[in-house]
Amino acid sequence: MVDIASRVYNHKWKIDPIVRSLIDTDFYKLLMCQSVFRNEPTAIVTFSLINRSKNIRLADIIDEGELREQLDHLRSLSLSRGESTWLRGNMFYGKRQMFRSDFMEWFEKLRLPAYHLEKTDGQYELTFEGTWPEVMLWEVPALAILVELRSRAVTADMGRFELQVLYARAMTKVWEKVERLRHVDGLRIADFGTRRRHSFMWQDWCVQAMQEGLSEKFVGTSNCLIAMRREVEAIGTNAHELPMVSSALAPDDATLREAPYKVLADWHEEHEGNLRIILPDTYGTEGFLREAPDWLASWTGIRIDSGDPAIGAEIAINWWKERGEDPTKKLVIFSDGLDVEKIIELQAMFAGRVRVSFGWGTLLTNDFRGLVENDGLAPFSLVCKAVSANGHPTVKLSDNPAKAMGPPEEIARYKRVFDVGEQTAFNVEV
Repeated sequence: MVDIASRVYNHKWKIDPIVRSLIDTDFYKLLMCQSVFRNEPTAIVTFSLINRSKNIRLADIIDEGELREQLDHLRSLSLSRGESTWLRGNMFYGKRQMFRSDFMEWFEKLRLPAYHLEKTDGQYELTFEGTWPEVMLWEVPALAILVELRSRAVTADMGRFELQVLYARAMTKVWEKVERLRHVDGLRIADFGTRRRHSFMWQDWCVQAMQEGLSEKFVGTSNCLIAMRREVEAIGTNAHELPMVSSALAPDDATLREAPYKVLADWHEEHEGNLRIILPDTYGTEGFLREAPDWLASWTGIRIDSGDPAIGAEIAINWWKERGEDPTKKLVIFSDGLDVEKIIELQAMFAGRVRVSFGWGTLLTNDFRGLVENDGLAPFSLVCKAVSANGHPTVKLSDNPAKAMGPPEEIARYKRVFDVGEQTAFNVEV
């Protein structure tokens, strides 16, 4: 096993790049990329960094030259032969050749498009623009680079023994969580922590800890590179990006109203089984389910990613019952801001009523809270979102208005089109 403290003490980016592979990304990005490659290959999309934690002044912490070096290194990467073989030949969700030959031929030639970087009031403005299939693959590694550069900056002046103690304490923290979770009956949990991880090596260590400590309760990782190296399942389906961009491309309100369902109809054609998971909260869960076509009720399950997770699951259960489906055969995946207490609570609340699963993110792969002075390694809320498509702004409403994004006039329009009423705001921590 890698001595992380020693590597951190000795690392120089040229021999220890933050992102070392184009598949050091979440599995759902590759699935969505193939779908976009098939359905909207020429749309011009812009992604932008959004730091919701304004008190974390990234441009004052992270050296611009180091950031550019890491971003430039990422642009130099291409798919290796071994990575291509794994994607072409491995079994994902019980299916071989998940990725079609035309997509793989395109992916094997891909280099990420250019980026634009500048500083504004202590923050980095980082944007990416290009055709949708190309530019979407910036999102996850760009976030991983920024978060790890912040980790490196905070630990840069620590001595060898201080780093050994820091990582020993962090490892103990993770292992204590694992020990609590191993006693939860029926638990199914995956690592969803790539985008805001402390570092690649740390995420890899956390996955190994979950493998050893949780055995069959640990069902896989969202990170493709780690899944390949550790021979575990690659986990992931789809995300808010698909309906956000597709909705921005809609020419009128009527088309806009149907856009989230059109996206899933395309997905329905490509995938089956456990890949048919609804993410209903982009423009409000209740309205989405109320207007959903009947064929969506036959899908395998739902992922709850904003708002009160218990309320979201109850809404899903009632919706399945109304549509004549048996909720005990449906899968509910919880994935928003999870830590041990919430996981245990939700498992107890819904076990036996639905099939329960968890995607554990930032508080698995970046829980260094309270371990350094001024809490300088505490996780923070950093996202990279599609902000426009063919010149039209994107909008996300969410079940938590604190996560809403888009121009105010467009947010008001989307609330009208999707009949979104009053919403309760929740703190966005990670």
